[in-house]
Amino acid sequence: MKKIMMITAMMMLAVCASAQSDNSPVNAYFTTSEMPDMLKWCPAPPDTIGAAFAFDIMQYMWGKEMRNDKERAAIAIRDAVYGLDCIIREFSEPFGLQISKEETPEIYKVLREGTATCDSICTIPKKYYMRKRPFMRFNEPTLYPEDEPHLRKNGSYPSGHTLLGWSSALLLSEINPDRADTLLARGYMYGDSRLIVGAHWQSDVNAARLAASAAYARLHTSERFLEQMRRARQEFRVKKGLATIIEMKAYQKEQKKRAKAK
Repeated sequence: MKKIMMITAMMMLAVCASAQSDNSPVNAYFTTSEMPDMLKWCPAPPDTIGAAFAFDIMQYMWGKEMRNDKERAAIAIRDAVYGLDCIIREFSEPFGLQISKEETPEIYKVLREGTATCDSICTIPKKYYMRKRPFMRFNEPTLYPEDEPHLRKNGSYPSGHTLLGWSSALLLSEINPDRADTLLARGYMYGDSRLIVGAHWQSDVNAARLAASAAYARLHTSERFLEQMRRARQEFRVKKGLATIIEMKAYQKEQKKRAKAK
């Protein structure tokens, strides 16, 4: 079983390494200091003597049991590879349209900048609490050992992977509300994968889902974000053949205008 998981992990590294990562600067909609401060409203991680931590341990054991489901374990390993390339790989199918920088530039842009902005809400609490991860506490390997050296130096609370998955699901659901249930289910699964891999406690995952929702609400106070979402929805309707003649002409006009600006 462990050998199979190791092979799967190596394959996923190769897949994401082969993807053309976008290394250009991210134009975030807000700075970290402009995002909601989790230290002021989100509960601290549970102490190690209470019922909440006992539940964390129970869920860690649940995650280990779920590794016996090889298909689910493989998904958890895929989800462990952090980054936009892998979000696109996992969410394009439930979204109903293949996302790429070349073919869907407006959707790609808002997904990249939106999730990066949301991610910054985790920066302060991760450093402040520097919570020890479950695999460190129990001195047990995760399903994705390549990431363990980094994780040991990075606070567990809240879960950055979970925040990325949930904020991606929220954003894509707004662009294509007809697939919201499927997208949100995948986003929720993305967080559960952190328990199965063994990288996070349940309370880390819960806090991250809450943080993602708060961060995503903040995005909607940015006029630039709202305008980019309008463009993304317009692009989606065009790519799916749902646009009216008027919408199509408006889209083509905007694309020509941006092409000249480049």
